[in-house]
Amino acid sequence: MIESLSKAPAPPGPDLTASITSLWVYPVKSCGGVQLPEAILLDTGLEFDRAWMVVDAEGVFLSQRELPRMALIQPQLKYHDMVLRAPGMLALHIALDQVEQPVRVTIWDDEVKAYDMGPIAAQWFTDFLGVPARLVRFDPEEKRLSSLRWTGGVEALNQFSDGYPVLVVSEASLAGLNEKLVAAGGAAVGMARFRPNIVLGRAGGDDGGGLELAPHDEDRVGVMHIETSQGPVQLKPVKPCARCPIPDIDPATAQSSPDVGDMLQTYRQDPRLNGAVSFGMNLIVLQGADCLLKVGQKVSADYCFEQGRSPLTT
Repeated sequence: MIESLSKAPAPPGPDLTASITSLWVYPVKSCGGVQLPEAILLDTGLEFDRAWMVVDAEGVFLSQRELPRMALIQPQLKYHDMVLRAPGMLALHIALDQVEQPVRVTIWDDEVKAYDMGPIAAQWFTDFLGVPARLVRFDPEEKRLSSLRWTGGVEALNQFSDGYPVLVVSEASLAGLNEKLVAAGGAAVGMARFRPNIVLGRAGGDDGGGLELAPHDEDRVGVMHIETSQGPVQLKPVKPCARCPIPDIDPATAQSSPDVGDMLQTYRQDPRLNGAVSFGMNLIVLQGADCLLKVGQKVSADYCFEQGRSPLTT
């Protein structure tokens, strides 16, 4: 009599499966975003993300926080150059492979090496913004690190981002916010206000099946895994994204209204940030630099409830 062979149980699948529904880069810090079907992942984040920055006469960075009109500056990435357009301005062409003299500039508490992009770019930004301004490009030899306290000692590189290489937001998180805004008599808002690099949505095949993400699932997971044709990618959520007034600015008009910030104050005050409002998660790159991320790729992760990572209610 032949005994039946028992099969070992299959390993459990990931707690969460999603897909990349859009990819965004913001070539000039605090200016408009560029939506891409695919983007190369570097140690510093997506290629060309925050590679340029606008500074004042003292070399200190400028942003929408003080100059909402920056939202109206729209970049377009081409093969050899970046084209910047803004209302009432001729297009400004910036070569992707050329810089001018080296300078030192300040972003938050960091003074870093950069390259000035010349007098024509400086005049263009000065004319549109109405304040003395220059355009600079990050020096790739500079080593600007994320906070080691939040990364657990991992040296995560940045260019001119606020502090972390990649920002992820889920469509479910935005849908939850918009449901609250509409219920309060306000208008729904678009994802562009939150300036993510990676947007996560429903994971489904050709049949449309898949798992529904809950709002702010990106808060609750550990390392995110993405399989690419160049190899595996691992992105680790390390810090909730504290929100300044920029989400209150309509990127289409540069007009500000407090509706978004006021609503987030009612349910997204984050004890991990001493009560500051958070929306989305900052990620660092553990593996997969030089891999190509594409819209439609699957993302998997397990829930993580480590000390200090307990999620907010939604």
